[in-house]
Amino acid sequence: MYDVRSAVVLSGPNMPAALLSGINDRVNAAINVTTRDTVLPRVVLTIRVVSIEKGLGFQKDRNVAKISIDAASVEDGSVIAVSAFDVTSIAADPKLADAILADDVAARIRSVFSLSGRGR
Repeated sequence: MYDVRSAVVLSGPNMPAALLSGINDRVNAAINVTTRDTVLPRVVLTIRVVSIEKGLGFQKDRNVAKISIDAASVEDGSVIAVSAFDVTSIAADPKLADAILADDVAARIRSVFSLSGRGR
């Protein structure tokens, strides 16, 4: 477990801004409401959206994001933890795909790093 102090979301070109800002806003909001009773190593998260695929499946309603995360020590900047995973979401309305995917990615990050609630 870590005391996550902040997070930044990065990606390559042509990634939807709504997805990136959605993940950033949700994760940082969760960080802000998370409290720790014990002293834990303090880290900053670098969240990378490696790739996304939209409109998958028979009904074209599945969306997949590949995510990688580095947790760097606040003390010396060294990477002390890494995580990588895929998140699949379902959005019947393609206009909502980025927001729903951002929600699902943020939920997974909250789970992995033991952050509080939705924070938003």
